[in-house]
Amino acid sequence: MACEGNNMSDARIGEALIKEVIEEELKDLPSEDVPPLTPLAVEVKTEQEQKMVTQLGKMIRIIGDSVRDNKEFQDAIDGVACSSGSTWDKFQKVAEGVIAPGITWERIAVLFYVGGRLAVRMVEAHLPQSVREIMKWTVDFFRNNLLGWIREHGGWINSFSELAVRASVQSVSSLTSHSFGLVVIFIAGLAVGSIFTWRLTRQL
Repeated sequence: MACEGNNMSDARIGEALIKEVIEEELKDLPSEDVPPLTPLAVEVKTEQEQKMVTQLGKMIRIIGDSVRDNKEFQDAIDGVACSSGSTWDKFQKVAEGVIAPGITWERIAVLFYVGGRLAVRMVEAHLPQSVREIMKWTVDFFRNNLLGWIREHGGWINSFSELAVRASVQSVSSLTSHSFGLVVIFIAGLAVGSIFTWRLTRQL
């Protein structure tokens, strides 16, 4: 059942989540260099939606940080930020590249993180006006290419198990490489996602 069935909107949560991820990435930059993003995305309407956005934002940050030092990832972002011509076309190409192997919750998380890192690069390049464009493009790509898939796969509430597992693995991957340890992490992540989902549904 998608979030709409639980009085939560998958569209609203997705847009608020994109804003959350971008703002989180921009938080370490001087505030005077960062344009306001609030008018560009809908706001969540319930406490349950806000809890979901907050928890998903934390997981996306962990998953995104795991690819932050990947050269191919950085080259793709630099290609959008530093290129001439249509920046939208290059953004769309990167976004399509992220999901080209097939849409998954993890790839959606990475795509939102790409939006955040691109926003940072635009501010660093003294192009703060482009941050609002990145926000709009990410939201548009989400609406046109991802929202249908999310609804077909049970809504954002069904993303927690997979994202919790991936976030748990990424957050401790530097501490252990033993297969038994990864099994424990997998189970722990699955439990965290399942418990959070259960608590959300109990509150509705």
